[in-house]
Amino acid sequence: MAGLAAAFGSGAMTNSIAELEYTDCILATGTNTTENHPVIGAVVKRAVRQHNTKLVVIDPREITLTKYADIWLRQKPGTDVAVLNGLMNVILAENLSDKAFVEGRTENFEAFRQVVEKYTPEFVEKISGVPAEDLKRAARMYARAKRASILYSMGITQHTTGTDNVKSVANLSMLCGNVGIEGGGVNPLRGQNNVQGACDMGALPNVFPAYQQVAAPEVRAFFEKAWGVQTLPGKPGLTIMEIMNAAHHGDIKGLYIMGENPMISDPDLSHAEESLKKLDFLVVQDIFLTETARLADVVLPSASFAEKEGTFTNTERRVQRVRKAVGSPGEALPDWEIIARIATRMGYPMAYGNAREIWEEIRKVTPSYAGISYKRIEREGLQWPCPNTEHPGTRFLHKERFTRGRGLFSAIEYLPPAELPDEAYPMILSTGRVLYHYHTGTMTRVSKGLSERYSESLVEINPEDASRLGIDDGRTVRLTSRRGSVRAKAKVTGRSPVGTVFMNFHFREAAVNLLTNPALDPIGKIPEYKVCAVRVEAA
Repeated sequence: MAGLAAAFGSGAMTNSIAELEYTDCILATGTNTTENHPVIGAVVKRAVRQHNTKLVVIDPREITLTKYADIWLRQKPGTDVAVLNGLMNVILAENLSDKAFVEGRTENFEAFRQVVEKYTPEFVEKISGVPAEDLKRAARMYARAKRASILYSMGITQHTTGTDNVKSVANLSMLCGNVGIEGGGVNPLRGQNNVQGACDMGALPNVFPAYQQVAAPEVRAFFEKAWGVQTLPGKPGLTIMEIMNAAHHGDIKGLYIMGENPMISDPDLSHAEESLKKLDFLVVQDIFLTETARLADVVLPSASFAEKEGTFTNTERRVQRVRKAVGSPGEALPDWEIIARIATRMGYPMAYGNAREIWEEIRKVTPSYAGISYKRIEREGLQWPCPNTEHPGTRFLHKERFTRGRGLFSAIEYLPPAELPDEAYPMILSTGRVLYHYHTGTMTRVSKGLSERYSESLVEINPEDASRLGIDDGRTVRLTSRRGSVRAKAKVTGRSPVGTVFMNFHFREAAVNLLTNPALDPIGKIPEYKVCAVRVEAA
């Protein structure tokens, strides 16, 4: 969000999922789409098979999409900025950019051009391992397409240079005039079903709903009046990792965690556990007794998605109704009702009668949602911005102008990952998901069928590395980093490149985040889950 907001003024997916099927070229980078977003992955595969869409994949791992790709650029983990700069170097050198778009709708191009100039394909090959000729072919394929869409996900963002990576993706799209057109754009695939909606509602430390800055006095005055309070703080709060560090230092004494399981998902889990145990008071609100909930002083049982009313806003900005299908077990309540009861007992009455009343308040304080009524989304969702009830919703953003006015080119230099292999820890560990499980396994690991299909964590290791280390397929191995050690079975496969191993983070029995590096992107404050130095041994 930070990268796209800087470039475009808005941190959301610019285009719609349906447009992917009929675009001329898709560049997918840092997204294992078929496993993490299987419905969108099916759209991409259909575009290639049935509509002759060209596909460029940039990924260190041999993911399913590489089988459908016209070109696969297999870069070293953490070298994304160099590769993207290399693509843009070729586009500029061969006069393939959209000069009219650049001149008419963007700014800071010259500073950007001066940086990109040195990232020749040969220079980038030395950094990333991507052959110079392949880089040239990919650049031409993307730039010559009439309409080209970029997909990315956490393989781009979960780095200490995550914000730089996103800004580079935005640079590439603007350079070829692919923003503000149908079938184009920069399209981040959000990691969970309502992440976009949570962000839209202000579940970020620096904004109110609709990304209205807490630091702006006029914005605070508006929300003070809307919510009937005297003053609202103008200082941004902390991100997840900053909260954990503050708890570790004793600066935060109490924590209220909803629908999050940091005892599996946070990097350097030993540090996370120490931080949570130092709290005076921990509340966890969830649908199951998670690893984090087991540490809590109080657990508040909440209703699942199938047990409540409301809305979700998905990755393409589409607001859709959620309807109660079954009753809640035991004392479980919808999240909003739990929050409202606590707020009322603490002296701020929240007298909502139902989820629809909350929605009507959302429409009043969130301009991009103002025209979306329950009646209008009874059968099919609408995409924001939708400023009034006559507006049809917005399929793609930035058609005539960027949200910030002109698109901003950023001059981005390549920086290496925070932790690189050395003699003691000679291999790179990267983490991610598998198709059959979701996030920390809170729901999927209590599903018998899914657990039967994928029952344990596996360490993907290249056959060349496995042979060198004396590791056979199925043998238990030990992975050790500067932060901890875990044991799991080896999966000998060419999917992972030489020198790199891959693990999913769904299994508490082999909690890979005991190993991962908590180093943060300085702007987005996201940890570097995708690159971590480890030692691999037969156990």
